[in-house]
Amino acid sequence: MRKMLWVYAVLVVALIIYIVQYQAQETSSAWNEQGMKGNINEKYVMITFQSGIEYWKSGLKGFEDAAEALDVSVDYQGSTRYDAREQAMIVEQAIAKKPAGIAISAIDSPLLVQAVNKAVDAGIPVVMFDAESPGSKSYSFLATDNRNAGDIAAGQMAERTGGSGQVAIITLGNQQNHKDRSGGFEEAIRQRYPQMKVVAVENDNGDAVLAEQLTTRLLTQYPKLKGIFITEATGAYGVGSAVKQHMQTGQTGSSKKPVIISFDTNKETLDMIRSGTIDATIAQGTWNMGYWSLQYLFHLHHGLTVPAPSLSGIVSPVPVRVDTGVSVVTRENVEDYYAK
Repeated sequence: MRKMLWVYAVLVVALIIYIVQYQAQETSSAWNEQGMKGNINEKYVMITFQSGIEYWKSGLKGFEDAAEALDVSVDYQGSTRYDAREQAMIVEQAIAKKPAGIAISAIDSPLLVQAVNKAVDAGIPVVMFDAESPGSKSYSFLATDNRNAGDIAAGQMAERTGGSGQVAIITLGNQQNHKDRSGGFEEAIRQRYPQMKVVAVENDNGDAVLAEQLTTRLLTQYPKLKGIFITEATGAYGVGSAVKQHMQTGQTGSSKKPVIISFDTNKETLDMIRSGTIDATIAQGTWNMGYWSLQYLFHLHHGLTVPAPSLSGIVSPVPVRVDTGVSVVTRENVEDYYAK
């Protein structure tokens, strides 16, 4: 009798093992047949700030392209202004809808750290792109190496000014990515171009009108100013407009236009490069940011990474920092950067 019970037990265990293996094979087979695909009810959210500006369009296009490839859906949200409280509230609202993942370009604020951590603790994968949330539990940060980009901008400035003279920076002073751009620029000036001097660093709060006002004041205060580095897309138009007006009225202490090195490739900036008002701009790999943000979120959501996602923080399931690259846009290649 005992022998028969033992035989039955072995058969039951064998049957269970067979069923488990069969189900695993069926799941794997189904996955292989459909390819790496989700479903249309699987929603991923992209959240930005100043969400209506042109800068975000390329990153959103990358996000949408990845969604199309994976057969999932996306939603785009963001604060209308540069307002950390508003953006944190939008993240909270997204969490409540339990999306498959969230990609965030964050205003540098403790409020966003709390919101990001709440999402991850709720089991929602979060990656940051373009602007990170230092100290948060997000899995990855996909962005430009901004110090390197600032260094490249300094090289472009030196090439056009002869490596000497007074230059100024207009930036978005509360954002870490803009601090890094300014820091990389200033460090390169100190180390490689000792005949150049940064005489002013101003904060335009991402406002083109304020950027124009600041530029007008700088040109008056420093009549020998040879160049301006503007680290953000919205303000570039304001800087260009002020320099153009200053040259037309003959108020500058030199007959030569101050060099303008800007950031990003919104249409206004490209138009000013085409006309010669802006000398060069640093183009970011924004499509890459959006595309790979969604790919990372998809892999995290489906547990396709090795190791699988966890909150231990010991080993990251995806690369922690990804440099999405930059290129320099000038009058010679500007036509390549207009939206097709």
